[in-house]
Amino acid sequence: MATATVSNHDIANPKLAAAGKRRIIWADQDMPVLARIRERFAKEKPLAGLKMSACLHVTAETANLARTLQAGGGDLVLIASNPLSTQDDVAASLVHDFGMSVYAIHGESTDVYYKHVAAALAHQPHITMDDGADLVSAMIFIALDRLDDVHPQVRDWAKQITPAQRGTRFDSVIGSMEETTTGVIRLRAMEKDGVLKFPVIAVNDAATKHMFDNRYGTGQSTLDGVVRATNVLLAGSKLVVCGYGWCGKGVAQRGRGLGANVIVTEVDPIKALEAAMDGFSVMPIADAAKQGDIFITVTGNKHVIRREHFLTMKDGAIVCNSGHFDVELELPALKEESVSNVADVRPQVDEYKLQNGHRICVLGQGRLVNLAMAEGHPPSVMDMSFATQALATEFCIRNKGRLGNKVHDVPLEIEQYVSREKLASMGITIDKLTPEQQKYLSGWEHGT
Repeated sequence: MATATVSNHDIANPKLAAAGKRRIIWADQDMPVLARIRERFAKEKPLAGLKMSACLHVTAETANLARTLQAGGGDLVLIASNPLSTQDDVAASLVHDFGMSVYAIHGESTDVYYKHVAAALAHQPHITMDDGADLVSAMIFIALDRLDDVHPQVRDWAKQITPAQRGTRFDSVIGSMEETTTGVIRLRAMEKDGVLKFPVIAVNDAATKHMFDNRYGTGQSTLDGVVRATNVLLAGSKLVVCGYGWCGKGVAQRGRGLGANVIVTEVDPIKALEAAMDGFSVMPIADAAKQGDIFITVTGNKHVIRREHFLTMKDGAIVCNSGHFDVELELPALKEESVSNVADVRPQVDEYKLQNGHRICVLGQGRLVNLAMAEGHPPSVMDMSFATQALATEFCIRNKGRLGNKVHDVPLEIEQYVSREKLASMGITIDKLTPEQQKYLSGWEHGT
């Protein structure tokens, strides 16, 4: 793979910049709330003098968040959070047209990915942004001097820091923003273990993120990825959705809308009950494995579809993942059980043939199918997520030293601002409480 590497970027092809800029501007047209924040940031410079490192999907939508942070005065290093989600033309444009430090190559190896993580850490950020908590995890391991727990590329960089300095290397970090369910799970575990060294804002848990981005964005883009990859007809098929969180809800609802017979698998009895009352079939994955035509995991957990499940699937079953990491499918076990493996029977579709003659097609190497096979979430929904991200960053900076070293929710006023602005951009107005209604809701004297 040809790359262009200099001191402040590592991208695939600088000549793609013009196409990338067109893509960025196209997305920006559908991101009016973020554009308004960018306009204010350009005037007020709330991020002036601050170094920022972001490990995010390098897409056109993310580019507009990066432009907003840059407009606010932030000195940003952007790296890819997933090897298959990077849009190389967007990366090239951010470097060429916007003068940013970007380390992202579509299809990059694990070694290259962690080389880029090391570059983001070397920036000595005051603020970090994560899609999966990889930056924060690396910082924590280094601070604890647990270098055997980080990738060799990061370890080699960290060894340049004396052991005495590793514990204080990231003391200048003001806070971090986390965009994913998977990342928030990891960060809450860090908080529980008492190893978080700075505040984290759980942007993923904001209603303006998970209720829209996860449900509508993941729902649409996941099925978009499946259809683009396979050209399969969803109508009449049995679609198995593993997990009924906000992402799972979106995938199941969109699948039903396209005529699929949706089966939901869950481990949470409340979510399983909700899925049943929403009209979906609910059963264990062991039973669903025998029935499904298409399988999509969206749990944030490990080995949701395992060896024993692959062995009972129909011939021609399509399997993919839309959770953040590629561990939801136990692909090493599938490879062990296969007598043959044909890579790229279609682009990014690998066919595994089992001993019983059944073929299983895995999409995008088990990575995020909506980004590996499609373009990720539409800009309209990312407008809310990234507006919330930008404002949460500003909140964290303004409250430097006043937030505890734990996972914090996004403040309600940020959520309400983003919602109001989004409604206004859609030409929608809503009612306001009358003084009488406000008094009634704030009192207790009036009853039946």
